[in-house]
Amino acid sequence: MDKTISLQRGQVVKSKKGRDEGQVFVIIEIIDDNYLLLVNGKSRKLEKPKKKKVKHISIYKDIVNLDVKDINDSYIRKMLKPYS
Repeated sequence: MDKTISLQRGQVVKSKKGRDEGQVFVIIEIIDDNYLLLVNGKSRKLEKPKKKKVKHISIYKDIVNLDVKDINDSYIRKMLKPYS
């Protein structure tokens, strides 16, 4: 079963398990059916994203536009501010 069928690049998610429990992230890459790469612009920046299992996140419907010309950590933090 494909667990990532409903996930998209730029989708907002929240961690359910682990050291980062309760933090909100943006998906920057879907690695495979089980793993994602996540960033939040603070503790997990674009240079060093968090590898997280799909089963350890809650999915929001909102999607952040990652196709802007100058994407950086400040832009990610600004987009996630309403969720914190």
